[in-house]
Amino acid sequence: MLNSDAPTARDSEAQPGLAGELVAHPPQLPTSPLQFVLRAVVGLRLMYFGVVVLEALQAACTMLLPQALGRIVAALGQAGATRSAGLAALQRPLLWFFLLSVGDLVATRLSGGLTLRIGPRQRQRVTRDLYAYLQHHSQRYLSDNFAGALAHRISETSSSVSSTLFMLLVEFWPVATGLCVSMTLLARAHSTLALLVGGWTAVFFAISVRMARRAQPFAVAAAAARSETSGKVVDAVTNLSSTRLFARLGYERRYLDGFLGRELDAVGRSIGYSERVRWFQSGATTLLKLTVLYYALQLWASGDIDVGDFVMATSLSLLVIADVRGLSRRFLDFFENIGNIQNGVNTLLKPHEVVDAETARNEQLALGKIEYRDVHFAYLEGRPIFSGLSVTIQAGQHVGLVGFSGSGKSTFVQLLLRQYDVQQGQILIDGHDIKELQQTSLHSQVGLIPQEPQLFHRSLLENIRYGRIDASDEEVTEAAKLAHAHDFISAMQQGYGSLVGERGVKLSGGQRQRVAIARVLLKGAPIVVLDEATSSLDSVTEQAIQETFGGVLRGKTVLVIAHRLSTIARLDRILVMHEGRIVEDGSHEQLLALRGHYHRMWTMQSGGFLPKDAHKSNLESSDSSAA
Repeated sequence: MLNSDAPTARDSEAQPGLAGELVAHPPQLPTSPLQFVLRAVVGLRLMYFGVVVLEALQAACTMLLPQALGRIVAALGQAGATRSAGLAALQRPLLWFFLLSVGDLVATRLSGGLTLRIGPRQRQRVTRDLYAYLQHHSQRYLSDNFAGALAHRISETSSSVSSTLFMLLVEFWPVATGLCVSMTLLARAHSTLALLVGGWTAVFFAISVRMARRAQPFAVAAAAARSETSGKVVDAVTNLSSTRLFARLGYERRYLDGFLGRELDAVGRSIGYSERVRWFQSGATTLLKLTVLYYALQLWASGDIDVGDFVMATSLSLLVIADVRGLSRRFLDFFENIGNIQNGVNTLLKPHEVVDAETARNEQLALGKIEYRDVHFAYLEGRPIFSGLSVTIQAGQHVGLVGFSGSGKSTFVQLLLRQYDVQQGQILIDGHDIKELQQTSLHSQVGLIPQEPQLFHRSLLENIRYGRIDASDEEVTEAAKLAHAHDFISAMQQGYGSLVGERGVKLSGGQRQRVAIARVLLKGAPIVVLDEATSSLDSVTEQAIQETFGGVLRGKTVLVIAHRLSTIARLDRILVMHEGRIVEDGSHEQLLALRGHYHRMWTMQSGGFLPKDAHKSNLESSDSSAA
């Protein structure tokens, strides 16, 4: 039974796991754009509160300046001919104007300082959360999306969250505060003037918001087109060597032009609609400016307001109009950012396909016994890969998996690694259903050497040490020697400090595989899977590594997928797979003696490899004849 004292998956976001590694759980992120933005404020609330207070103070000071200016003009009009009396009357208005100017300056700079501190932290938090969530998506999700497009979505979403919050706090909130102050001052000067400006502002905002919301789908489509283009660019750059070797430089440009054209169309529709909105906003604000100025002159001419109130009212109205116009323009950017956030949330925060159970355990698997019990699995409904597959691999056995492409070998391994969940049945390791184990616990105890190793654009030392982060330099060197990688590494200019390039492009295929083998040897997992791990090695190196495996991997459970049958001939056991079934099971000699599937593969191979898929028909016809 599992250890009842082990922590569950929901105890914390990260818990100590095997070999000192943290068991990382996905963050719980809201899928609503608004809730996602509000969640981003958590942890920075005090700083945001400071921005709110300072921006309100700055807006109030700005809107009170026209009032102070009006008092100065009024004092000048009342001073008469005596200069001393005029200066005395100006003292209080000038002091008020000075205090408001200093208050505006101090509040603006303090708020600016806080926003400069908040911005990088905000983007960092959102980027970290989105990446942490993305880490737990299934292999199916990662296969269906461009890596470049996903990275672009993370970057664009984090930037849009910061922009949205700053718009709300640094632009929308100050304007709202300023409107309250200005409406109060206008009402004190003349109520009708306040109603005119206030009514226009309300109607203008309502129409602008409605039009901006209608622009949001265009912004979402433009963001999606940009992400798709970014993904295509990354894919094209990644495969640039193949483009050159196939002389397809012009073709790739034309191919990319198609996506650039679609992006241009989507962005053009978004910009075109936005420009129509701006025409409305500019026309409406120009009309109000003229109306306010004309109406204020009429009020002054009729004696309803004095010169000071006229100066204050016109200055304040023009200031309000300018702020409202600027803010209404930002509505388009605001809803575009909301669209980007929605786009990112919809893409990145889809439900995880493979998840840990609430009671999942961090269990040490010491033996490595593997059992498949009545396993049913299909990538697509109605097209099963396995139907009732059952097999037991004893701890410490070295087992080969052979069969033609599509027979189920890779799926067999992917299910063991829980890159997909079985629809029915169980897969057990040391008697524990792998669905009852934390994925981090499972993956930390299974070492995979794939046919196409994935290396980081880091040093060789870092890439090998990835198998066990706390390994010493000497342990890394020893693993490299066992994998026959030490000699070529030592011959490089910077030795173990040499960078391997993106995905290891600076290394040959055989060198990459030897680095991957060293990494897994260093990991020391009780179960090791080799998926065509020696296919890029020359025969001499493969022979040497096989002998090394015989020593280093003795006592470990080893699964080997190979098309080169000579690779698996000396293993303890060979499973022959055909159309999702294990049709033969035994040692090399036993299977040859059966003179069945494996015997035909062995006699049909050329140079130690299985024949091409075209020979499957020969195999199937032989089966029919035997039947």
